[in-house]
Amino acid sequence: MKDATHPNYHMIKVVMTNGTEFMTRSTYGKDGDTMNLDIDPTTHPAWTGGSHQMMDRGGRLSRFNSRFSGLSFGKK
Repeated sequence: MKDATHPNYHMIKVVMTNGTEFMTRSTYGKDGDTMNLDIDPTTHPAWTGGSHQMMDRGGRLSRFNSRFSGLSFGKK
């Protein structure tokens, strides 16, 4: 195998959205860097089962619902 084909793994600190920190090996940054997560498995609906309500204040969902509210897709 060629030399220098694999990335350099080193230890970094990961900080989750709730402040929880842990150390892991990664190719991100340099040794000792900190990665702050914007989305993590403890808060995102994709991992929590979708229990969070989607908030829409006059955005795309409201426009879609008002535009297509009269359509019905009944069985023929």
